[in-house]
Amino acid sequence: MSKIDLNLFVVFDAIYSQQSLTKAAGVLHVTQPAVSSSLAKLRAIFDDPLFVRTQNGMGPTPLARQLIATVRESLKNLDNCITARIEFNPATVNKTFRIHATENAELILLPRLLTQLNREAPSVNLEVVFIKRREAAYELASGNLDLAVDAPLLSHPELISQPLHTDEYVCVMRPDHPLSATKCELSLEDFLTSSHIHVSSRMTGSGHIDLALRSIGQKRRIALRLQHYAALPALLAQSDFIAAIPKTIAQHWQLNSHALPFNTPKLELQMLWHKSVDHDPALLWLREFIMRESHVSRA
Repeated sequence: MSKIDLNLFVVFDAIYSQQSLTKAAGVLHVTQPAVSSSLAKLRAIFDDPLFVRTQNGMGPTPLARQLIATVRESLKNLDNCITARIEFNPATVNKTFRIHATENAELILLPRLLTQLNREAPSVNLEVVFIKRREAAYELASGNLDLAVDAPLLSHPELISQPLHTDEYVCVMRPDHPLSATKCELSLEDFLTSSHIHVSSRMTGSGHIDLALRSIGQKRRIALRLQHYAALPALLAQSDFIAAIPKTIAQHWQLNSHALPFNTPKLELQMLWHKSVDHDPALLWLREFIMRESHVSRA
């Protein structure tokens, strides 16, 4: 057999990840005909179609499924041999990292990171986006995302995770709220009879607070449900609404806060990345930088 072009296996991995010749071409920054040509060569080598059209795109054949783990491991080993010799200097490199982060992760971490990032890596830029959790693992695998900061709900066998931040929930209200003015401690009755603002990126479903109340046979009235925290300070300032939010966010906006009158689970954030970039010097620096500057705390 003649020598095989290793770039063909890069194309194979891209098609497997993207399930589309056009998307694979976009990831690889080549034309779609070039991807089709590489696939044709791979089909000739293995005497198998490798990918067939399905309702969801280009689906792998049983042989392709059998090959993918070996191909990815081999590409990873080759990449490690190269990147291990490449020095990453944050002070001089011009690079943009793309990070998936929840809104509370943005509020908790970004103010701590940006000032020091500008000092240590003045030409390093961040693109912070939020995508659906079920898509995050795919985006990390395809290289469209470099890193994710999310709750432990985001999990996948191909992802590596590291605890980043632990927070607790507090109840916030305006400083001259009747409950704040008359009582030092918030009672469960006061909490339950108040009208609540609930902030969740999800359109429906219960949050940590509601699940904790359900465990003790109680339920609160959610008068307003939001998907973002941005409007919360103004809404609290102009109403008798209260809200249960992470303590770090309450401190960020200097909101008047009280301890909750019942136990709730801790809010955890973790950092996640794909196994294929575990030894990448640039991403290794980024992870270490975030860990150092986030002042990680653990319950």
